[in-house]
Amino acid sequence: MQDDLGLIQQLQKQDSKALSAIYDKYSGALYGVILRICKNEEQAQDLLQETFLKIWQKSNQYDPKKGKFFTWAYRIAKNIALNAQRRPYKLIQNEDLSVYENEETHESEIDMLQLNGSLKQLEPHHQKALQLVYFNGLTHREAHEEMNVPLGTFKSYIKQALKKLREAYQKELFLLWVIIEKMI
Repeated sequence: MQDDLGLIQQLQKQDSKALSAIYDKYSGALYGVILRICKNEEQAQDLLQETFLKIWQKSNQYDPKKGKFFTWAYRIAKNIALNAQRRPYKLIQNEDLSVYENEETHESEIDMLQLNGSLKQLEPHHQKALQLVYFNGLTHREAHEEMNVPLGTFKSYIKQALKKLREAYQKELFLLWVIIEKMI
């Protein structure tokens, strides 16, 4: 314990040799804790590195009167591993060499571009109605006041706009189906 106290005091003075000695002493046990939580060796190695970075940055917060150093370091490792499990980062590299967090992100970007193209084909008052409700988050009552039209008229704008968007997507899907059929 006395050896640890000297190492910890050196660590608190940002001595990299002390960090190396503490790493050698505790990394195996902390790695085991992290690996049991995340069940992925590569991720566990990254999280172990993150743990020791945090130990280095927060070493001044350790108080030997409150408990053992290993317990303090264990809690840091455990919290980092649990937080990593709550926010999984899955990066995907596509054929165009772009990296995305997940496939849905890339697909939703394509859908958004297609949706924007379809929206631009609508009449301006239909575009405005959809924008107010679906993109700005207004209720129908708030949006009809914003556009200064009766509520019934506003609701018909929304209904007509959605119908036109549905028709536009159906045409595109039909054309895609015809192209695929010709390829086969």
